[in-house]
Amino acid sequence: MYCERKAFSGVLVGRSNRSVSNFWKRGAIAICRILLVVLTAWGAVHSGSLQAQAWANKLFKVTTHDFGGVARGAKTEFEFEITNIYEEELHIASVRSSCGCTTPKITKNNLKTWEKGAIVAQFNTKSFIGKKSAAITVTIDKPYYAEVQLTVTGHIRSDIVVEPGEVRFGDIDQGAIKSAKLNVSYAGRTDWKIVDVRSQCEHLQVKMQRDAQTGGQISYQLTIGLKESAPVGLLQEEIVLVTNDAQYERVSIPVFANVLPPLSIAPASLSLGEVLPGEAKQQRFVVRAKQAFEITEITCDDPRFTFKKPEGAKQVHLVPFEFKGSEEAPGDFRRVVMVKTSLGEQLKAECVISGTIMK
Repeated sequence: MYCERKAFSGVLVGRSNRSVSNFWKRGAIAICRILLVVLTAWGAVHSGSLQAQAWANKLFKVTTHDFGGVARGAKTEFEFEITNIYEEELHIASVRSSCGCTTPKITKNNLKTWEKGAIVAQFNTKSFIGKKSAAITVTIDKPYYAEVQLTVTGHIRSDIVVEPGEVRFGDIDQGAIKSAKLNVSYAGRTDWKIVDVRSQCEHLQVKMQRDAQTGGQISYQLTIGLKESAPVGLLQEEIVLVTNDAQYERVSIPVFANVLPPLSIAPASLSLGEVLPGEAKQQRFVVRAKQAFEITEITCDDPRFTFKKPEGAKQVHLVPFEFKGSEEAPGDFRRVVMVKTSLGEQLKAECVISGTIMK
């Protein structure tokens, strides 16, 4: 049976009911196929994006930090440590903040294998007050593209002034003891007081003394001490003032120190990159100490390394070495080089050397 020929959505349809039915079936199948292709592509892109994000997130020890309550005008910053745990060289292209209350900066754009760097987030306590938060976007473009979100939060107090706004011990030798003083002033309630001072760092100790109250201002003097037990490396901690202010009970003060070892090696990790079989690559590292010393022995369990041991006693030694690629063991390698000195058996330095022997 035939029906009238009619135009439907720009397509001439007529013929028979069966033709119309077949037309819609074919159209539905085509649409389903298109949707399947689109969804599959979206899934692949989304999955790849998540994998890239997971890859980049592993570079950071932490991705969030809460400054807590901080005094207005205090220099408040936090370093998000980043370590290149991969064989390819890493390049940080840029950082940006979602809020003017936080200024981010990159300490080192290029990181080789096992090299460390940091994204420093500085809270702008001079221009902002109240509760603030910011998302810092770290863009990495090598060896693969990825973005990592870092988050900082905090409450900038306008009634508390801390001078100086932070404790910076600077460079300090391991085992040394150092102290610093700061003043805390409060203008507001006449019954305000600091009831406790806390720190999660066992290497810090704090002594507190309340000064005589002058008018409506309450003052405290704090002495912060760094113990001899502080380990080698960057110390980034905080002390927390616990007050009787129920609404804003805690005020944090950042503490920084760089504890230096008596013997150090630089770089602590070194990449030789790609090495062809039979190719010889030369590199060097530096060993230094606070006092003159001799290098007594350089050891590595890989015979492909040859080291030239410097002679004499100096504070700084340059150690050249050569690595020769072999056909017997292609692929990645990672070796630990141990340097012993005349400073004693307990004072040793290690350098991690990595690379890839091509087939």
